[in-house]
Amino acid sequence: QVQLVESGGGLVQAGGSLRLSCAASGSISSFAAMRWYRQGSGKERELVAIIMSGGTTNYADSVKGRFRISKDNAKNTVYLQMNSLKPEDTAVYYCQSSTYWGDVGWGQGTQVTVSS
Repeated sequence: QVQLVESGGGLVQAGGSLRLSCAASGSISSFAAMRWYRQGSGKERELVAIIMSGGTTNYADSVKGRFRISKDNAKNTVYLQMNSLKPEDTAVYYCQSSTYWGDVGWGQGTQVTVSS
């Protein structure tokens, strides 16, 4: 089964930037898609960004223009570049993989805290 490990979270002031990484135990090119989710305190988990195996991307309206998802197949790693961070972005961020046949894998999450 796939293992995903997120890193790069931390405390940052509003307007600052962070880059999250998601390292996979296998080839990320074998997955149909990789996604970043986030879950704020007392809130439902929400989809933040998705990158398909071919490289196409999509974003939640709340982060569009500020966040960018990318991948490095050689490093088996997916990234989430977060710019112009807002306090509303404070959450635990999770990496997710999905296969063509419906299997889903999750990372352990990394905390992002944005202070005002």
